[in-house]
Amino acid sequence: MRLDTRNWPHTAIGGNLANQDVKVRVLVAHSDAIVNAGLAALLGAESDMQVTHGAAQPQASQADVVILDHKGALEHMRQQANTPYHGEAPARVLIVTQMEREWEVRTAMMAGVHGYLLQSCAADQLPAAVRALSRGMRYLSADLSRCVADSFTRVGLTSRETDVLQLLAQGQCNKSIARELGIGVGTVKTHVKGLFDKLGATARTHAVVLATRRGLVGDGAISQH
Repeated sequence: MRLDTRNWPHTAIGGNLANQDVKVRVLVAHSDAIVNAGLAALLGAESDMQVTHGAAQPQASQADVVILDHKGALEHMRQQANTPYHGEAPARVLIVTQMEREWEVRTAMMAGVHGYLLQSCAADQLPAAVRALSRGMRYLSADLSRCVADSFTRVGLTSRETDVLQLLAQGQCNKSIARELGIGVGTVKTHVKGLFDKLGATARTHAVVLATRRGLVGDGAISQH
């Protein structure tokens, strides 16, 4: 599945303008209590927002925008997909997290979340993101725009390329990979070349480093090269 990240602006584009006299209902339900309180305090200072926080189980009917951590947002989207709604549309979901790998962002986007902010972003991005979501738009942390756009210009890895990548990360040579997977050395070389093209890598170690940064292999892989 390929997504167009132009629909994930870090400036407000498209959507319907909200009624300026109606406050945006925001439910802050981040799993980290300190982060939760900080988010609520920042948004509580905005005159156009009505903020509730500390809810363990966010109810879509209670808010226009729900703010969650990465894990909580994915679970929320799974539950929402299995729960039919009538009348008012479900709350739009904004993730606030430290998780910045392309794979982690991509997983959230494909799950259907509407906004993604890093906890290290500028404070003014938070209310901007909430307002954008409340108007039917999407919002992506400015720091992530370039890397995610780059990620989605590349074709996804095939299952065999993924197998080869995992063995590359273990430091195995082409002959060992061929023996492990029961394929020819020439076929391994073809898959390695495909990995280089899709990851934008220039060498085997470079491919592993890039894959690790994107969460495609474990962090321990780099130490083996």
